Amino acid sequence: MDIDPNKGYIALLGWSLNAVEAAATFDRRYIVVAPDWAQEYCEQHNIPYLSWNFERLNERSFEIANKLKEEGVDVAVPLYEETVEWAGAINSVLLDNPRLLGQSMLMRDKSLMKRRAQLGGIRVGIFEEAHDHEDVVRFLKRVNQTLLKLDGDPTDPIHFKAFDKAGCLGHRVIRTPDDVATIPDEEFPALIESHLDGWEFAVEAWIHNGKIAFLNISEYVSLGYSVYVPASPELEKYRDQIRQQIEKLIKVFDIDFGFVHPEYFLTNDGEMYFGEVAYRPPGFKVFELLERVYGFNAYQGLMLAFDPKATDQEVSEFFPREIVDAKGYAGCFGVYPRRRVVSHLDIPEETENHPYFESHDLSTPMEETVTKRTAFGTHWGLLYFVGEDAEEMHTLLKRQEELDFYV
Repeated sequence: MDIDPNKGYIALLGWSLNAVEAAATFDRRYIVVAPDWAQEYCEQHNIPYLSWNFERLNERSFEIANKLKEEGVDVAVPLYEETVEWAGAINSVLLDNPRLLGQSMLMRDKSLMKRRAQLGGIRVGIFEEAHDHEDVVRFLKRVNQTLLKLDGDPTDPIHFKAFDKAGCLGHRVIRTPDDVATIPDEEFPALIESHLDGWEFAVEAWIHNGKIAFLNISEYVSLGYSVYVPASPELEKYRDQIRQQIEKLIKVFDIDFGFVHPEYFLTNDGEMYFGEVAYRPPGFKVFELLERVYGFNAYQGLMLAFDPKATDQEVSEFFPREIVDAKGYAGCFGVYPRRRVVSHLDIPEETENHPYFESHDLSTPMEETVTKRTAFGTHWGLLYFVGEDAEEMHTLLKRQEELDFYV
């Protein structure tokens, strides 16, 4: 596609082949800022590239910001959790707005994030910071005491989350003091919070000039295992209420542009509780699922939402109409071996023969012993499904949890 010199020059922070392919077919200049292992690939495929290793944010963040400024870059777009702070630091220089660095810190530190939400009048559960195992045990006891639990009653679980990791990484559900003993010392300090019973879902919202340009609701079937888009009609009933929550979030976190991926709980009485918010694309290939049902490239939408030179008209013409333009439902399931010892990949016939089944990216196991899953763990690959009926999609994704893909 021809490059339009009147549109922004975008730096993509981190490595995502799908994001690079989207940028290469978009009408804006772009450059990939990624660790040195990506250099060879970029040179082979004529991808504009700048080497940078994203360790902890340090005084060298201004070095990369100035390099990009000299290059003529207008804005940096974070592709992964670990690059959110870097984007904040770089954009504070490129856009001459120091506030963006502080804002990115809020998006990275789950404890600060919850506090900011609470100060802004957003409903959150009870939370604290834990510095050692004793803090977690004390919090577990105090939460259950508050809930008036008696001896012998099943305890209400609490959640233990790493301060700055993405999604399910470093997320544990703690039910007993014995569970606390399994947490390694290096996972402290962390956020601990009460369990919220309810319907958990995620939102993807592209923001331009402080307003929502496009809002998707992603429905979890089982957290850490499966998701589909758009959400079922039952959850979509709450779209207006969800939109109001996102507008509140934009206001509380002072977001003018870009993209947010928050998670919420909808309780039985219709109240909505804020879980957390990320300022980068979601996991579980949700961008790819959206493209499958809506036909627009969500990574190009990301570049558009970040671009300070994007016009209102361009943004409104780019995004489809929510729900109306979706052709069916697209879902994916993260496979994790259910056996301790496996030798080969074996896709069950009922999965492969289902009319909704489209593809998978599972590969033959490299080793036979399956490492014990810590916290939610990391899946071994994804299955992709597309179909017309939300209820059937939900049932199908739930069913995959009972099947063996590695035997």
